[in-house]
Amino acid sequence: MADQQTFVIIGANMAGGRAAQALRKEGFEGAIVLIGEEPDPPYERPPLSKEYLRGQLPREKVFLAKQDFAAENEVDLRLGVRAARIDIARRTVALANGDSVVYDKLLIATGGRPRRLTVPGADLQGVYYLRTIADSETISAELKEGRRAVVIGAGFIGAEVAASARVQGLHVTLLEIASVPLERALGADVGRIYAQLHRDHGVDLRLDEGIERIEGASRAERVVTTKGDTIDCDFVVAGVGIEPNVEIAGGAGIAVDNGIVVDEYCRTNVEDVFAAGDVANFYHPVLKERFRVEHWENAQGQGRAAALNMLGRHEPYTDIPWFWSDQYDVNMQYAGHASSWDATAVRGDPAARDGTIFYLQDGRLLAVLAFNRFRDVRRARALLAAGVSPDAAQLADESVDLQSLLPA
Repeated sequence: MADQQTFVIIGANMAGGRAAQALRKEGFEGAIVLIGEEPDPPYERPPLSKEYLRGQLPREKVFLAKQDFAAENEVDLRLGVRAARIDIARRTVALANGDSVVYDKLLIATGGRPRRLTVPGADLQGVYYLRTIADSETISAELKEGRRAVVIGAGFIGAEVAASARVQGLHVTLLEIASVPLERALGADVGRIYAQLHRDHGVDLRLDEGIERIEGASRAERVVTTKGDTIDCDFVVAGVGIEPNVEIAGGAGIAVDNGIVVDEYCRTNVEDVFAAGDVANFYHPVLKERFRVEHWENAQGQGRAAALNMLGRHEPYTDIPWFWSDQYDVNMQYAGHASSWDATAVRGDPAARDGTIFYLQDGRLLAVLAFNRFRDVRRARALLAAGVSPDAAQLADESVDLQSLLPA
C-alpha cells in the first residue's frame, strides 16, 4: 500500500523542504524522513546575501514553515546529521551518527558547497564563505561601518555581498579575475554595466586581478593580489562558485556528471531514486538541453516536481529557469538559459539600468535579462515556455507588447 511506504529525502534545504511539503499536499500518507546536515530546518538562501546579511530581515522570516516544519508536514526531521552512504541493493541510507533509514523511494537534494580558496593564508581566521544561515550571521557581525572588506569574485554572491557591505558603510575592494563581472554568464556588455554600478557606489573594483595570498598573524589582515598589490583588510569573503555535493550519489553507483544526472522527471539511472535542486543536472524538455541550475526558483519548483514523480504522476519538469539579483537600487531578473548566443536584441537602455536584453542563437530566443523591468521578464518567460522566437526587431521595439507575441 502506498500509505505504508517510506520516502526519504537527503537535504533539508529548499528543494528537500518543498518536496516534503508537496508530498503531503498531494495526499501522501506514508512516512517522510528528511535528513539535513545543518542544524536548522529548511530555509530560503537568497536573503542571506542581501536583507538578512544587512540585519533587515528577522531570522524567522527566512524559514519555509511559519512554526514547526516537522509538525506542519508530519515529517521525521533529522537535523545536524550527515547522510553518509546509500546502499541501493538494501534501499538504506546510513547516517554519520550510526543510524540507518530504509526507503521505498529516495530523493537526493544535497545542494552544493562553496568552492574553497587554495592560496596561502586561506585558512586564516576572518576568511569567510557564504552558503548557510550561520555563514550569513557570521559575516553580518563583521559589517561595521568604516571597516575594510575584500571580496574575492564578482559573481552573484560576491557582488551581492559587496553591495550589502558597501550599503552598510564599509570600504569594499572587489577582486575579479575576469575582464568584467559576470562576463561568461551574461556577456561583456552586461558585465560593464555591473562594473559601473559598483564603482558608482564607491566599490574599489579591480578587474583582471586575482588573489595571490592572504597575510596576517592569526587572522586576515592583508590580501596580496596577482598584480602584486597589497590591500589591507579586516576580513575577506570569497565567492568563487559552488561545487555540487555528488559524493554520496557517486559512491552508490548513481550517474554523476556536473551534478547528479536526471531526466525531465527528476529520475536518476537507479530505480526509485530521484534528485532535485542545485545538485541535479537535468534535461529540460522545452529548452531541449541539459544543464544544472543553482537558483532559488529551480530548487523550489524542481523539489515539487520530484515529489510528484515519486508519487508516480509522470509529469515532466518544464519550469523556465528564472532568478534575480538585487544590488543597491537595481533589480536584475533573468529567465531562460543561454550558455552561448550569436545575437542580442535590446529594448530600453540597459546601461541606464532601465532596459531588457534578449539572447538569441540562430534566431531562437534562449533567454532574457532585464534591469528594473520585471514585466518584460515575466512576458518573455511565457514566450520561452511557449517555444516562441519573435523576430529580433520585434523584441527590440518598445511599441510591441511582448504579450501580443504569444500564440492565441
